[in-house]
Amino acid sequence: MIEVEKKFILTPEQEKSLIEGAEFLGEKQFTDIYYDDNNFSLTKKDIWLRERGSKFELKLPMNESLEKRVADQYRELDVEDDILDHFGVNGINIKDFLIQKNYLPFCTITTTRRKYKKDGFVIDLDGMDFGYTLAEIELMIESESKIQEATQSIIQFAKKHNADANAVIMGGKVMEYLRRKNPAHLQALIDAWKL
Repeated sequence: MIEVEKKFILTPEQEKSLIEGAEFLGEKQFTDIYYDDNNFSLTKKDIWLRERGSKFELKLPMNESLEKRVADQYRELDVEDDILDHFGVNGINIKDFLIQKNYLPFCTITTTRRKYKKDGFVIDLDGMDFGYTLAEIELMIESESKIQEATQSIIQFAKKHNADANAVIMGGKVMEYLRRKNPAHLQALIDAWKL
């Protein structure tokens, strides 16, 4: 599956419009720990290796160019063997792989997420433990050929609720965390991505 998502900063009125009539799917709290090496070799390539609970996930970018990005498009791997296969590694577990590659935690965020479904879209309203709030509107698709269509659908859905002007241009909670707590890492990403 391919996740196509767009992030927004919402006013209370926009949030109300967005979730009015939506199906509430639940609320949960989780902690994400993001990993990279001291050279930021993963995140400079827009690759995000995280541990959520006891499960690892790898988000791989599908955007041709960060400069022309309209929405975030990632292929997600959430099976440990698949993640290790992506890196061309076998015969060890992911914890040993992290040690071998010197991938260390660079960001730990606890999020409280309220999840909704409306008109086929999933809406996540996130509040982070460092005082940041963010909304994500996303669609899961099965084929790369549907990416542009999904992106336009998200944009139209946001416009319907007056949220399109509040789109987050660069990244989400991790980028904001880096802006506040590790500006050197953020600057390395800006330089690598030519933003």
